[in-house]
Amino acid sequence: MATQQSRQNAALGAPERRIVIGVTGASGVVHAQRLIEFLLAREFDILLSVSRAGRLVMAEELGVSNDPASWGATHGERLRIFPEKDFGAPFCSGSFRFRGMVVIPASMGSVGAIANGVTINNIHRGADVALKERLPLIVVPRETPLSVIHLENLLTLARAGAVILPPTPAFYQHPRTLDDQIDFVVSRVLDALGIDNQLFKRWSE
Repeated sequence: MATQQSRQNAALGAPERRIVIGVTGASGVVHAQRLIEFLLAREFDILLSVSRAGRLVMAEELGVSNDPASWGATHGERLRIFPEKDFGAPFCSGSFRFRGMVVIPASMGSVGAIANGVTINNIHRGADVALKERLPLIVVPRETPLSVIHLENLLTLARAGAVILPPTPAFYQHPRTLDDQIDFVVSRVLDALGIDNQLFKRWSE
């Protein structure tokens, strides 16, 4: 069993090329879609989990026929999708090495679960692993307004080492389209992962 798992892990490529992505039940799933497309185009390996609520939002915002598997249709084995209840997913173990994890978008339910160490699904567990192993965890919360409970949970995550990265648009680069705004947020996520990108014109460049 261990040998088989080792072979599967090796097939993913080097640990620094592995990105874990969790999509939960909040608006803004298009940011996850764009992030995954960018990373796959640059030959990163993606380990993806979409919660049940996340799939409902995906159907609402991207269309019922939109399947996350199609995001990596031309990239072979580099996109691996795990059911949310699959606690045998590689990233559920601290011995599995990866570059970092992004929860995008992050619902307040997921934020609360991660902040309190509650692992209802493998997205929560993966985030827990990232925190305990001191690996980058980027949380992209999507809610407004924020209650005191939401703020306290986000502060708990920040204190534990997570990067809290709200999908806040910017206007100094004079965006012309919605895609420009999406790319700005995705670029900030990539920056937090230490991945070079030029998705928008940076300040003073």
